[in-house]
Amino acid sequence: MRIKGVFVAFAAIVAMSSSAMPAPQNTASMTIGGVTSQPIGHYEFCERHTDECGPTRNTGPVDMNANTWALVTQINLRVNKTITPATDMEVYGQEEYWEYPKTAGDCEDFALLKRKLLMQKGISAANLLMTVVRKPDGEGHAVLTLRTQQGDYILDNLDDEVKVWYKTPYSYLKRQASYNAGRWVTIENGNDVLVGAVK
Repeated sequence: MRIKGVFVAFAAIVAMSSSAMPAPQNTASMTIGGVTSQPIGHYEFCERHTDECGPTRNTGPVDMNANTWALVTQINLRVNKTITPATDMEVYGQEEYWEYPKTAGDCEDFALLKRKLLMQKGISAANLLMTVVRKPDGEGHAVLTLRTQQGDYILDNLDDEVKVWYKTPYSYLKRQASYNAGRWVTIENGNDVLVGAVK
């Protein structure tokens, strides 16, 4: 019984650790609906970066193994610590300007940079999806969704911990389509997340 108690305590510590790799989830993926409007900032971004906004080869969700988990958490933390939060008006002199940040940017700029860095490390664009959410206070926000075999995970400039999407405090509205980086689709079960996250 004592050994069992030690094992249970160890398992609890591992589960609470932010560096622990997440366990596989069978119901951890967003339910995607039909094609919807592309955010104007992303549309203009695609006009400037046409090579990044076309059809993508969908090889299926990436396996969130130990190596992938280490890479994703490291890049999420690095970008969060090296880019200074600032509004588009402060950085670019206009509203809703999506771009790769050099030293400062807002939520979508953080997400774009994380997407770019992870693509450079070999993760498919089909699994790195810009996503629009609503925060509990009603304000719009952008995050990066990582599609994995274990579910959808969120890289967020407001949180250094990578979390499965339904464990965030957001209402999910839409994201890039996995088959085309220039198309956006609705998230059908996204509104349930906010209700479930209220304490």
